[in-house]
Amino acid sequence: MEITCGCWSVLRRSVSSGSCKPSAESRSNSLTSFPRNSLVYDAATETRYLNASNREMCAPNEPRSSSDLNPNHLLQFSFHELKSATGNFRPDSILGEGGFGFVFKGWIDENGTAPAKPGSGITVAVKSLKPDGLQGHREWVAEVDFLGQLHHPHLVKLIGYCIEDDQRLLVYEFMTRGSLENHLFRRTIPLPWSNRIKIATGAAKGLAFLHGGTEPIIYRDFKTSNILLDTEYNAKLSDFGLAKAGPQGDKTHVSTRVVGTYGYAAPEYVMTGHLTSKSDVYSFGVVLLEILTGRRSMDKKRPSGEQNLVMWARPYLADKRKVYQLVDPRLELNYSVKGVQKVAQIAYNCLSRDSKARPSMDEVVKSLSPLHDLNDFAILSYHARMSQQGRRKKKQPEGTRNVTLNQPKRFNESPSGRQHCK
Repeated sequence: MEITCGCWSVLRRSVSSGSCKPSAESRSNSLTSFPRNSLVYDAATETRYLNASNREMCAPNEPRSSSDLNPNHLLQFSFHELKSATGNFRPDSILGEGGFGFVFKGWIDENGTAPAKPGSGITVAVKSLKPDGLQGHREWVAEVDFLGQLHHPHLVKLIGYCIEDDQRLLVYEFMTRGSLENHLFRRTIPLPWSNRIKIATGAAKGLAFLHGGTEPIIYRDFKTSNILLDTEYNAKLSDFGLAKAGPQGDKTHVSTRVVGTYGYAAPEYVMTGHLTSKSDVYSFGVVLLEILTGRRSMDKKRPSGEQNLVMWARPYLADKRKVYQLVDPRLELNYSVKGVQKVAQIAYNCLSRDSKARPSMDEVVKSLSPLHDLNDFAILSYHARMSQQGRRKKKQPEGTRNVTLNQPKRFNESPSGRQHCK
């Protein structure tokens, strides 16, 4: 069923008319693919890839023709409305920045597209595309294409868009607690273990939803900065500019240019460009490691053997006696003992070098869900051991205690051979 509503007519015409062609510099940047052999890179490159993925300028697949997928609910904003809603895009309203441009905080009326006073109406996040940004107009269309049709508790909600002259903006629900990346790596207060499990489970459910449809979707850019959190730490996937329709029928994979973010891409995808849902599973394993360890997937600041998180952690994941050395030290002993074991096992399976050996995201969700109810925190075990040791000392026989108390004085022999009483 071809979608013919007004907003989509505008989008289709704009893509086909050729008016969206990026500048030569933008095309050059957007076609820059993943360096295939790089495991380490300089600080500037790290910052670039942490803020935004390298982008691929390719038109998304046609919208899925299911009767229940309808982008009519999206609001079409004017540029003036969004300019007013964000206070003229003032710097102090910036929520984040990436290759696409800036994300601003704004307020709109509850019943339409009109701007509202700060603190009233509905709080939104407005993503503004740079004219020569890495994301490009076609990726902007991909974002509208997918999020305009997909609805799930663990996908960020797209409220509307603006396409006016050369302006391209997207309007999302505002996620109160920002990104998982900020909580793991940029805040002094460590993210509690229970919240980490909740976030991992929610993100897994989002991926499982994308993979589980009759026409599966490969997210292709799963990373901590694309996992947003609401007030209750519910995780929602954002940024669908790199999402791609998965293989169908007898096809085992989709062949595509290698794009994404350093440290998260599956090795077989980097080497061959063959994309499957198991590519997302590998990326999930990397994020699960980041949640467990509190370390970035790639970190130039660490010693040479620890800069690549997967390479450093893999030997520990395979050894139950060493796995606790992976736990984020900021958690101290405030984590579930069995939970750590299970998370390490799931991460190990997701990071299998053999893509066929990796679990499906449905299986990952089933493995993570029971971990919410575990209360065997390491600190409780520690206190229990200390109490047992204390009771053992009190239960020592009276004579033994006397011997201990009445031990003869110890002597140290000096170099001269004389003994000195201590």
